[in-house]
Amino acid sequence: MNHRLCPSILREYDIRGTVGRNLGADDAAAIGRAFGTIVAQRGGTRIAVGRDGRLSSPMLEEALVRGLTQSGIHVLRIGIGPSPMLYHAERHAAVDGGIQVTGSHNPGDDNGFKMVLGHRPFFGRDIEALALLSAEGDLASGSGTVDEADVLDDYVAILLARGRDLPSFRIGWDAGNGAAGPAIERLTAALPGEHHLLFTAVDGRFPHHHPDPTEEENLAALRALVADKGLDVGLAFDGDGDRIGVVDGHGRVIAGDQLLSILAESVLRTAPGAPIVADVKASATVFDRIAELGGRPVMWKSGHSNIKTMMHEVGAPLAGEMSGHIFFAELGGHDDALYAAVALIGAVAESGVSLSAMRDALPDLVSTPELRFPVAEDRREAVVEEVLARLAAAGAQVDRTDGARVTTPDGWWLLRASNTQAMLTARAEARDEEALGRLIAAIDAQLAQSGVSRA
Repeated sequence: MNHRLCPSILREYDIRGTVGRNLGADDAAAIGRAFGTIVAQRGGTRIAVGRDGRLSSPMLEEALVRGLTQSGIHVLRIGIGPSPMLYHAERHAAVDGGIQVTGSHNPGDDNGFKMVLGHRPFFGRDIEALALLSAEGDLASGSGTVDEADVLDDYVAILLARGRDLPSFRIGWDAGNGAAGPAIERLTAALPGEHHLLFTAVDGRFPHHHPDPTEEENLAALRALVADKGLDVGLAFDGDGDRIGVVDGHGRVIAGDQLLSILAESVLRTAPGAPIVADVKASATVFDRIAELGGRPVMWKSGHSNIKTMMHEVGAPLAGEMSGHIFFAELGGHDDALYAAVALIGAVAESGVSLSAMRDALPDLVSTPELRFPVAEDRREAVVEEVLARLAAAGAQVDRTDGARVTTPDGWWLLRASNTQAMLTARAEARDEEALGRLIAAIDAQLAQSGVSRA
């Protein structure tokens, strides 16, 4: 009998759940068997598999590999490392796809699977098809083999090639006990400059702070280090090394869209007129800045697989999300927080001023964090459509790229359905606090008309 995956673990961009509640070894084996079948149907034979440092990852990886080999797939196990190391192996090793066992930036009891196939993201309808195949399909059978490979040095070599000639900055690095720790140790040992490391030991309990650098409370230790040592910049990473957090020499957080603005200036020097992709949550100032620099700003749907796909479609050399994912064409369109860190150091060096001075030059607007509104799963999209209908009737200026992004004289606000949870999410940006209050009130009023209130 085939295995039916719990619907709650099937996300838009990956498969993710809580181990012991809705995710276990049987699910991992079933995912491996179904993914292996899909690979075999395309004529493939080999898959790279990596994992993060979560306590449940060895168990899930073992079951995943078992499922892959039962489908006749030959597995290349690359061991613990950041998700970008898996993407690197998928691009450069003789494999047809890859799977990373990772809970990313989620709590320690969560885990999941990020997948790539033929150098492209495996998401959305691909995941739906995998789940259906696992439950009802004719699964491939075979006796695949397992090989092991250490690709960490090769991966770090790519980072060093981007950063070996950088000037000697003084930098703090917070690995957050995530899977990027060993790569950061090897990288900083070879980079010029002075480097101060925090929490590079891989520990799936995450004893020092939650592994999400986009939440300011998780940057407290890094900020303290920057202040204590008088460092030029502080860099932080999530549990699987694909999200970056940045603080300047004054301890101010450089948001994901601000980071994209800084990197875009460097990229557009060598690729004038190129398109740069930013997600729909990004500040209006980012799109304005890209245009000022002679680039072509492209606003697109949130979610790393959406951004990667749009990069390929428009031929963008660079893209970014508010969530700290930065994507590079030279990496096959993948996001890599360590590569972004090295690229940022290079961009600061090119500017001739400090990161703090670059931050000072950015427009100062006020904005909300991501606002979250719980809603029934079957109401997520419906509420957004109701809001869009009311806005259209009122003649509002609305961008429908991903939900509703509404521009007013006060600034803009966004309402969209979460890709991963039974939530609506919102954000607003304005010229001052008074204007921001009016934008938030507009969001609340629209949702109240659809029977939704804030969490």
